[in-house]
Amino acid sequence: MNALLEFIKDKLKQNNNNNYYNIKKLRNNGQAVFDYDFMMSLDEKDYPKYLCEAYYIKTGQKLNLKHPKTINEKIQWLKIYDNIPIKTTLTDKVLVRDWVKEKIGEEYLKPVLWIGNKFDDIPFNELPESFVIKCNHGCKWQCIIKDKTNFVKYNLINGQTKTKIDGWLKQSFFGWSDFETQYIKIKPQIIIEPFLYENDNKGHREIEIWCFNGKPLIIQELEYKTINSQRSVSTWDENYKNINLKFSDLDTLTEKECSEINKKAAELSKILAKNFKFVRIDWMINNNKLYFCEMTFTPYSGFIIFPENQSNYQIKFGKILNLKGN
Repeated sequence: MNALLEFIKDKLKQNNNNNYYNIKKLRNNGQAVFDYDFMMSLDEKDYPKYLCEAYYIKTGQKLNLKHPKTINEKIQWLKIYDNIPIKTTLTDKVLVRDWVKEKIGEEYLKPVLWIGNKFDDIPFNELPESFVIKCNHGCKWQCIIKDKTNFVKYNLINGQTKTKIDGWLKQSFFGWSDFETQYIKIKPQIIIEPFLYENDNKGHREIEIWCFNGKPLIIQELEYKTINSQRSVSTWDENYKNINLKFSDLDTLTEKECSEINKKAAELSKILAKNFKFVRIDWMINNNKLYFCEMTFTPYSGFIIFPENQSNYQIKFGKILNLKGN
């Protein structure tokens, strides 16, 4: 184990210009334990071994893959033993659209301005003044263009934006994750969507529906007052009753009635979550219209850190999730 820790320290030093992230920070900042090259070199049969090592380093606890009990342990189990092909399809931000259209209708999909394989093929002259460029095969791999004129004027599109997108297209998000296996076989593409924020100074609302064995049991609304602000969150159970739950100490917990649009998101999520053991369905609200965002099969990569006074949810959610079901 000491040799493994030394290996990780060396790798983190290399990847962060000799800025070593200590273990405590590593647990909390979402950074993967192993570096990209190491992850991509692994044989699939070795995934359980190194996932257990990563889990120990991030949590200080041994991972019991044979008899997982907490929600974090069960998400780790799902990464290895429930990596079914449909999850890859539905994690792909392009392919998932056809599936959502078939299940609940096209009206819940964000408009698409362009889809392609190469950054140089993007028809910028035909795009509106604001838009979002995303890669279909990663998490948070996107560039927000709020002012195309200035981006072109200062060569930011063919500069930093092109560099980011081209770099992402050459990579697998799996290599930057802690064994989120659903990303491995996604074919990289670019998808461009409209910028759906109402203006630069106003944030937006998102909805996350946590589904256990096909049932939407947790409904959470995340409200951003401005685009990059901290969030206020409201959380309800399956009966639309407020519960004292948040997934980050940085969030501000508020109580209010569960709106009809939140309830609608829960109803639609039940359709999308059918036949899956566990998935979080993410939505966005813009001008009182509900838009599907994505299906998240391994939220927080299975390293959920509840506030200290809510740590009982680790076991509570673990008991609810039945790995033999669906």
